[in-house]
Amino acid sequence: MDATNPPPAAPPHAAGDALATALQQYWGYDAFRPLQREAMEAVMAGRESVVVLPTGGGKSLCFQAPAVCSPGTAVVVSPLISLMKDQVDALRECGIAAAAINSTISAEDRRETAQRLRAGEIKLLYAAPERLLLDGTLSFLTQIEVSFIAIDEAHCISSWGHDFRPEYRGLKLLRKVLPGVAMHAYTATATERVRGDIATQLGLTAPEFLVGSFDRPNLGYRVQRANNKLGQIREAVARHAGESGIVYCISRKEVERTAAALAELGVKAAPYHAGLSDVERQRNQDAFISERVDVIVATVAFGMGIDKSNVRYVVHAGMPKSIENYQQESGRAGRDGLEAECLLLYSAGDASTWRRMTDMSDPQGAAAALKSIDAMAAFASSVTCRHRALVEHFGQAFPKDNCGACDVCDGDLELVDEPLILAQKIVSCVARLEQRFGGDYTAKVLAGSSEQRILDQGHDSLSTYGLLKGDRPAGIRDWIEQLVGQGFLRKAGEYNTLEITESGLRLLKGDAEPRLLKPATKQHDAKPRSASAADSWEGVDRELFEVLRALRAELAAEHAVPAYIVFSDAALRDMARRRPSTLDGFAEVRGVGQKKLAEYGEAFVEAVVGYCEANAIGLDAVTDASPGRHPGEGAGRSTPGAYAPDAGGGPNASALAAFKFFREGQSIEETASAMGRARSTVVGYLNQYLRQEQVGDPAPWVDASTARRVEDAIDEVGLKGLKPIYEQLGGEVDYDAIRVVATCVANRP
Repeated sequence: MDATNPPPAAPPHAAGDALATALQQYWGYDAFRPLQREAMEAVMAGRESVVVLPTGGGKSLCFQAPAVCSPGTAVVVSPLISLMKDQVDALRECGIAAAAINSTISAEDRRETAQRLRAGEIKLLYAAPERLLLDGTLSFLTQIEVSFIAIDEAHCISSWGHDFRPEYRGLKLLRKVLPGVAMHAYTATATERVRGDIATQLGLTAPEFLVGSFDRPNLGYRVQRANNKLGQIREAVARHAGESGIVYCISRKEVERTAAALAELGVKAAPYHAGLSDVERQRNQDAFISERVDVIVATVAFGMGIDKSNVRYVVHAGMPKSIENYQQESGRAGRDGLEAECLLLYSAGDASTWRRMTDMSDPQGAAAALKSIDAMAAFASSVTCRHRALVEHFGQAFPKDNCGACDVCDGDLELVDEPLILAQKIVSCVARLEQRFGGDYTAKVLAGSSEQRILDQGHDSLSTYGLLKGDRPAGIRDWIEQLVGQGFLRKAGEYNTLEITESGLRLLKGDAEPRLLKPATKQHDAKPRSASAADSWEGVDRELFEVLRALRAELAAEHAVPAYIVFSDAALRDMARRRPSTLDGFAEVRGVGQKKLAEYGEAFVEAVVGYCEANAIGLDAVTDASPGRHPGEGAGRSTPGAYAPDAGGGPNASALAAFKFFREGQSIEETASAMGRARSTVVGYLNQYLRQEQVGDPAPWVDASTARRVEDAIDEVGLKGLKPIYEQLGGEVDYDAIRVVATCVANRP
């Protein structure tokens, strides 16, 4: 299929086949992610739509693939120049003709783009709304064949959304200028109210609403009270040394201070905020995208235009102003579907800071903003599953009892010993105050404050006055927010007075189980393990991954594109898992389309073969060939059937040299030290030794109790692959130990 001259539009029954072909040919994927097919087929059928998919859910493909399969040019509305550039570069790397029109394009380039558009050579044209609505642009669009209009970041059109942009409101004019051309809206964050407003503001005709899950299972969420904030940020950065991360701060001063402190520690960090010059902002952003800088420290001015897929962590050095903002900002981590960490540091003063920054000139807008701030504060202080809280905020049910990827579900939080008694004291105080006061006042009464207004009200004579005198008012205030978050109290009216709910009344009777956090005394260094972390690294040779990562950086520099546009981290992991020795084998890697195969295949195959030969590691490893894997979706599971630890060839001289150590009962670590090899390399030698010698006893390399656990798990799930064994063991035994025991079991008669 030629992306500049596709076949005529397919009839409805054939649309899916054409889309699937395009997906494989240009992007290297062999199946659709949830709701992608439905969204694409709506475009192909000329039905209008509002599509909401989470960041990393493949939203852009929902309009890019149909554009390739349709005659004419798709017009894509995009809010930022940097985002357009990234998407255009990525499309061109896949072999798709795309262009953008914006203020950075020279007059000569604009003329060339216009000529190619008239000739029907460009499949996707990107433009900002203000550029698109110029009279000259509108007139030009009437002279070419426009297949459809895609509006990206469509939540910007709604004043109920978290990032309203007035210029988006003018897009309705496109309906008059291009009558009969279907329009589609795409966003990652939109409540039901915002989705309806998008359809209304654009004047969509009977649109399909396609709303995916708001959950991002690959993200591990943690919330900590800010305590030595710079130290907490430094620890998070250290956990991800050499990886890309974003640190969000509320103020420009904090951005500068944090970026400077990280730089002094030797971290490659740069600041980004609206107070910098355009040149400096662009330079720092380009450095981050091209991986010359690992960490960008920024205000919320940074991010919407970033299409960088391999951000491995996002730290909020202060509470965002809304859950929508938090969902979008934290969602910039792990766009490739691989595991990523999201750390939120908050203090009681963050909400007050955002309230002071709220524009009160528009009463309706201010009320909505204050409500959003309160909802975010409740999230930060809650002790309910973070994934559940985010998903339910957007009106969806969360089906799991334990997400396995947040501080709450991982048991990292320190809870008070007698939460029911503490909660009863707080709710009783709300009752004694006749449910007429807010959280700050209630906390001060419980703490026994001698403020004049408390004395004037006579509240120092209440039975609950000073009931929590030994605790700080800020801590009591946190407990109140936690009780609100758990539904025992609610805020009502303009002044957020506390009221007792039905659940709160049951709590007073002792018929409830609240959970309340202890005041912060220590921080947990371990990051929560996302549900997909084990899957994404299963079978991956990490040293080979780093070799391929370095090669990717070299090629990206040569082609003047960001590294993640050459290949995502997910694609590199799949290469380091499959270890292809031929171009045919390389073509099976997820994310390798035909153009990238031709452009980069030989270089990557050569790197894989060279590494494997040097380290005595088998090539062309067998992996799960089941279709449909997109990055991060459990790629690389062992093939069903008899367990086969490695599909490579026999041992080379280096591996044979290791065999004598194994015969002497030397451990992996001892052998690695004696040979001067990496542990992962020696693990490969060991598995070759176990197979060749038909060893049935893992005792020298896996302790007896662990070996028994693995063998018991094998008895339960069989030897069809490592992942089922790993899951049976609850993720508590690493893959190296499982592989050794499984190989020994497979060797037994």
